[in-house]
Amino acid sequence: MRPNRLPLLWRVFAINALLLAAATLLLATTPLTISAPIALVEGVVLVVGLALMLAANVMLLRPVFAPLDRLLQRMQTVDLLRPGQRLAEGGGVEVTALVRAFNEMLERLEAERHESSRRILAAQETERRRIALGLHDEVGQVLTGVLLQLDSLGAPAERVAETKQAVRQALEEVRRIAQELRPEMLEQLGLVSALTELSTKFAAVSGIAVERKLAPDLPPLSPDAELAIYRVAQESLTNVARHAGASKVEVALAPGAGSVVLRVSDDGRGFSDGVAPNGSGGLRGMRERALLVGGALAVKRLASRGVEVRLEVPTER
Repeated sequence: MRPNRLPLLWRVFAINALLLAAATLLLATTPLTISAPIALVEGVVLVVGLALMLAANVMLLRPVFAPLDRLLQRMQTVDLLRPGQRLAEGGGVEVTALVRAFNEMLERLEAERHESSRRILAAQETERRRIALGLHDEVGQVLTGVLLQLDSLGAPAERVAETKQAVRQALEEVRRIAQELRPEMLEQLGLVSALTELSTKFAAVSGIAVERKLAPDLPPLSPDAELAIYRVAQESLTNVARHAGASKVEVALAPGAGSVVLRVSDDGRGFSDGVAPNGSGGLRGMRERALLVGGALAVKRLASRGVEVRLEVPTER
């Protein structure tokens, strides 16, 4: 039987037994004697021999327990948003079985997370549509009715005009929120038109200049992939407006190698410590969207200044 096929207990026992047998053989075949009381030279020899045995024990046991150390490190650092982090099996019967069980557990967790995230995001989009329709059909109609009723009031014309202006602003805000919740342009005219509208409204509201580089001819994408690209662009622009302190944003969409690549970059202050905040809610949501459509999201600090969000999603086959 090969040594690495032995159970961990017997492998450790065999290493220690080998060292003890070697020490016993050495004592039996050498003229070394121990007197009472022990002499100085005899004590030095014993201490040196013990140190050599302990050093050999550590060197021989380290490869045996190395797979357990790798397993512990992977358990502490594993991230389900980066699937495929598996350990190579090896290191004895128990360790191999433990690593195999850990890899199988990761597969189950990734599959369950993928399915639960898909359901959560689908429920969120459904709720967005419901709220958007409610704002458009109910609140919008009420505000429109208020505008019509103001014309029949006997109040001074100046007061009526001010009130009507306030109602119009509220109506425009309701329409804007409804459009953000439910990107009708994406459903009606496609991804490029939706990103054009999104970036135009972002520039008008935030005052930040937007440069668009949107390729007109893109390979076909699934509806979920198009929605993921739109939501990542939307969240990226929102983060720029809130945190970046930028004066310019570039939104680029271009075909890749069997994929479509979205890039949103700004000239803002970047990350305070130079490292992307992986645990933040917005960035984590973007990573989950990318993972659900088989894509990859990368957030990095640019060499000059600012941050780039890059999303690559596979094309529809």
